[in-house]
Amino acid sequence: MQNKVILIALTILMSAFNANAVEVGQAAPQFTLPSLQQNQPTGLNQFSGKVVYVDFWASWCLPCRTSFPLLNALHQKLRDRNFEVVAINLDEDKANAEKFLKDIPVTFTVLHDPNGEWADKFVVESMPTSFIIDKQGVIRNIHHGFVSDDIKGLEQKIVQLLAAK
Repeated sequence: MQNKVILIALTILMSAFNANAVEVGQAAPQFTLPSLQQNQPTGLNQFSGKVVYVDFWASWCLPCRTSFPLLNALHQKLRDRNFEVVAINLDEDKANAEKFLKDIPVTFTVLHDPNGEWADKFVVESMPTSFIIDKQGVIRNIHHGFVSDDIKGLEQKIVQLLAAK
């Protein structure tokens, strides 16, 4: 009986925690964060009317080393069709992120969230976690982790959203 009560309590607690999680079909939280590449803050609202791939990452994340070159190539391929990649780094020490970017340079926007404030609002539980946001600012896909074959399916979803009115 005691195990059943504990299980029920845990279920209620987890439901309360997940109640605040962003979900597919919801409007994306509107963040503004400092850029790692420029000396000005950048907000999600600056990409209004575009399909945006928001990627939460960290320098210690091995799958991020796989994803960044592939995301950069995808950004280069689709940016003229109103596609943007916005990578949000979660390293407390900015120098670690800067070293990562020297090793793996990218042309897309890279922001810094050292306190994890926006990672908490998006409820990021694994590295990397990405959110595909449509032209109206609605989350259409959430992706956890990354292996090289993932890029094909992600590109297909992005192209479909780019074609939508």
